Amino acid sequence: MNDTTSAINDRTREASAFAYRLREEIGNVIVGQRYLIDRLLVGLLANGHVLLEGVPGLAKTTAVKTLAQAVSASFRRIQFTPDLLPADLVGTLIYNPRDGVFTTKKGPIFAQIILADEINRAPAKVQSALLEAMQEHQVTIGDETHALPEPFLVLATQNPIEQEGTYPLPEAQVDRFMLKLRVTYPSREEERQILDRMAVTHSEVAAKPVVSPEEILAARRVVDEIYVDDKIKEYIVTLVIATRDPAAHGLDLAPLIQYGASPRATLALTLAAKANAFLNGRGYVTPQDVKSIGPDVLRHRIIVSYEAEAEEIDSDEIVRRIFDGVPVP
Repeated sequence: MNDTTSAINDRTREASAFAYRLREEIGNVIVGQRYLIDRLLVGLLANGHVLLEGVPGLAKTTAVKTLAQAVSASFRRIQFTPDLLPADLVGTLIYNPRDGVFTTKKGPIFAQIILADEINRAPAKVQSALLEAMQEHQVTIGDETHALPEPFLVLATQNPIEQEGTYPLPEAQVDRFMLKLRVTYPSREEERQILDRMAVTHSEVAAKPVVSPEEILAARRVVDEIYVDDKIKEYIVTLVIATRDPAAHGLDLAPLIQYGASPRATLALTLAAKANAFLNGRGYVTPQDVKSIGPDVLRHRIIVSYEAEAEEIDSDEIVRRIFDGVPVP
């Protein structure tokens, strides 16, 4: 390790010290779900939005709210429904007849951490309004463009089992999410802890602020400096291109893939791997960082073919085969 990399490593170890405090504080409210919490932190540090998919009752909403409390960020929960309008999300212009002027009334999108609950229940107009906010970190109300507060993070949830009355997210919007997480059931021991801690009619457990938004923005600057070796970069590019042209990499997956991942996946995988290294106190990315975060970055960017659906092969299985087939540097 050269002197420059060593300096970055020392700086990362010092800057990432808050991650332990953050995990501990969130753990005082959320039982288990370490994978979910770590991936939410990856999204926060890598400036990437996160899509959470899981059945009801798995603490998705509680985890997001607790994260906002722990980082002392402004938080708004928006319940997406079929009758929601774009103005309900971004705000609108209100006419004052006394003065004869319009004033801007900002919507709930003007917060640092947004929970878009059941995002697939909102119609296309609302989803497109959210799309601008996610991509540009700004919204347009009337003729004026308003910047959103930083750090700005959209954490959206969707229910995989109830599709009645939903509007499937278009590929363009799904691709805007850096990570898509599959939230699973807790273990038996964790469920017993949940019972002991939460089986009361009124719970007042809340996370205390242990990190400021300014510290998160400073941590992002350190994440940008984390070293990625050329071999790791080639590994990331190979993984993404293998989703588009698997035959060129010796993988018999072409009949199962309709569309592969876009270049946005390459950038997201690199940034997420850097953030994962940061959370582990390292100033450099290892192949294990890429392998551990890869499925969350790629699963929603691969569109499987009808043949794959007929064989009940999902994108997670295709991603697993790609990681197994591409040599690790």
